[in-house]
Amino acid sequence: MQKVGRRVLLGMGAGATAYVAHHLWNQKAESSNAQQRQAGGVINVYSARHYDTDKALYNGFTEQTGIRVNLIEAEADALIERIRSEGSRSPADVLITVDAGRLWRAQQAGLLQPIQSRVLNSVVPANLREPQGHWFGLSRRVRVLIYDKSKVNPNQLSTYEDLANPRWRRQILTRSSSHVYNQSLVGSLLAIHGPQRTEEWVRGLVANFARPPEGNDTAQIRACAAGVGSIAITNHYYLARLMASDKAEDRAVAEKVGLFFPNQRDRGAHVNICGGGVVAGAPNRQAAIRFLEYLVSPRAQEMFAMANFEYPVRAGVPVHPIVQRFGNFRGQNVNAAVFGRNNAEALRLMDRAGWR
Repeated sequence: MQKVGRRVLLGMGAGATAYVAHHLWNQKAESSNAQQRQAGGVINVYSARHYDTDKALYNGFTEQTGIRVNLIEAEADALIERIRSEGSRSPADVLITVDAGRLWRAQQAGLLQPIQSRVLNSVVPANLREPQGHWFGLSRRVRVLIYDKSKVNPNQLSTYEDLANPRWRRQILTRSSSHVYNQSLVGSLLAIHGPQRTEEWVRGLVANFARPPEGNDTAQIRACAAGVGSIAITNHYYLARLMASDKAEDRAVAEKVGLFFPNQRDRGAHVNICGGGVVAGAPNRQAAIRFLEYLVSPRAQEMFAMANFEYPVRAGVPVHPIVQRFGNFRGQNVNAAVFGRNNAEALRLMDRAGWR
């Protein structure tokens, strides 16, 4: 795998023979690279996932197919804007990002093309992919409740809706409304309850905040363990990371809290995705489709699960032992495209209700 911006430092003064040999090798490599590009032997993947472990995923694709992955990493919004600004000359073949809301934004900007793939359609559940094939879920992320075990009995917990109950006054911890994870959660509630009931819920939730929203999901778990509030809304894998940490202080935080899957007696917990799609003007369209198909293969799905504590989208793939300790859960069946589409309305509603 080749990463943009990586500089190759040539050792100098090692002798003329070595220098000439190295120079000739570089020329041969460049020629080979050019031939590979012409033959579709390289794909350009724009990714908003910032996990070093993903490199093993991409290397596995190269080993299996001979197609190299040229990786361009940045935040999702920056990548979307970059593809937009590059226009028809964009080298991007695949866009990978987290959260259906961002994939929806890319789709609405005309940056993704619909594809038909028997593999993707058979592996990825219908609610985790865009109905016309513009993008597909590659892993699942569950929005859960983290609770202070010294203050909350899990039998007291039930649903997202119950978090607006006045009995949780000054107890709820969450990140800002500007973050897409929360926008998608509210977007899913909009799809289920409609705008009036959802806004009433958000107002009740805001009234129960332990503090003004700040920090990421890990910060909410730490604040919960420290007694700032007693219930935090986070993605499941943030707790798994603390549990697996080689730092004693992280593991101590994890020991003080528990994890609860909401709405298990009705529709199930909110499930979001990491997903990917083929860019509208992809120079290597077939290789891009092949890459997405590889990412839902049993081998790649197990790497998603084991490396970053995510849930696979492919049935029958084992989860990480730490995640297995969370127990089984029921996920809601709202299509990710629906709550992705609702993100903009969700943010307006959250602003009106005082969720900053």
